[in-house]
Amino acid sequence: MSKQELPVIGQSATGPECCPGLLTAPLDEEQAVVLARVFKALGDPVRLRLLSMIASRAGGEVCVCDLTPAFDLSQPTISHHLKLLREAGLIASERRGTWVYYRLLPEMTDTLAGILTRPSGEPLPGAAGITA
Repeated sequence: MSKQELPVIGQSATGPECCPGLLTAPLDEEQAVVLARVFKALGDPVRLRLLSMIASRAGGEVCVCDLTPAFDLSQPTISHHLKLLREAGLIASERRGTWVYYRLLPEMTDTLAGILTRPSGEPLPGAAGITA
């Protein structure tokens, strides 16, 4: 199990700081590396489903024993996917006896939402006359 600390975009050691959206300022290299890791973790259908199952669970956490049967994959494969989500800063885990329980880390999903959200009413830069 990795003990690597990943930085949380938009938070410093002294507390939260404003995190610019993609439309307000270019990402620096460190932000791009962290975001790429998160998006890579979310880029797999199994991991996206796992994250959704964890995030939507009543009580805010779910046992790995409840996640594994939902997939036609081996337990080690599910554990690998969960490890990648954990390393990306999207979920946290806690061992209780023989089982591991997972919960969403909303700080990262909130950060992603903030980065990807266009300020209300503002047009895209250079998008005059373009409609979606």
